[in-house]
Amino acid sequence: MLRDKFKHDEAGTLGLPIRIVVLTVVGLIGFCTILTALSNAPTPPKPMYATANMSVLNLPSTEGGSNTETNLSLPVKVFDSENRGIKGANVIAWSPDRKKAYSGVTDLEGNVILKISNPELPPGKAEGYIKIKVMREGYRDFTSDYFQKVIRS
Repeated sequence: MLRDKFKHDEAGTLGLPIRIVVLTVVGLIGFCTILTALSNAPTPPKPMYATANMSVLNLPSTEGGSNTETNLSLPVKVFDSENRGIKGANVIAWSPDRKKAYSGVTDLEGNVILKISNPELPPGKAEGYIKIKVMREGYRDFTSDYFQKVIRS
């Protein structure tokens, strides 16, 4: 009996097609808005790395009491995840005692030679490490507190 009543009652179906069309259009607009926001999102920065082609920098001994200047050259190579050199990267290196900073900009192949003058080791230590930070737009900053070992020979 109840079933026959529903067959003849059209109150629930009035306006149903227009509701379906309106909800479809609203849903499509929302979906397009989400897709537009995702496509306009900034790309995440790519990773980059830095290496030096030497394992240890040697400082001359200070036992003789001589005050000679010590100038070291630290070659640094900056490259991306596909081992291509990154040009225009800013490279900053700190002496082992963290009191002096040296900087340079990489060339087309991603190479830079930092001139380190009179580096000092931390007080009471016979060895230390050069800290390095590499920055370039579009890449994640690379930082290494133990980039290059420095020992007093």
